[in-house]
Amino acid sequence: MTFRYDDRRNNRELCLLDDWDDRYRYVIELGRTLEPLPEAARMEANKVQGCASQVWLSTDISRDGRGEPILRFTGDSDAHIVRGLIAILFAVYSGKPARYILDVDALALFNRLGLREHLTPQRSNGFKSMVSRIRDEARRALVPVGV
Repeated sequence: MTFRYDDRRNNRELCLLDDWDDRYRYVIELGRTLEPLPEAARMEANKVQGCASQVWLSTDISRDGRGEPILRFTGDSDAHIVRGLIAILFAVYSGKPARYILDVDALALFNRLGLREHLTPQRSNGFKSMVSRIRDEARRALVPVGV
């Protein structure tokens, strides 16, 4: 099971699930697809602040043929639903250029998928914190080396 972000398709897999319980289970299943986070990456520097659960996010930056930064993410959480939210964010952002990451509004997607209205305010704030962290990483990747 994978969640593929395609703005033109409006993410039909999740949108087709009318019942919140089905969506909730689907998001949890997505979390089970995350690659295991190496124990060494579970460090304080990788913790996302502002989340009710423990959340770790690690970023790997490479360059494409034009020298543009491409960001890949690994992450984990101690909460099943949050692992699913991480999987959704990675489907949107991981493996993408930094400029793309700054252009795509994952919070709007979060709302379109009907997730915000069913999660606690703490989970919604945690999601915002994860998006903010990813976008900060993209901004840093765009800063020329040596500046």
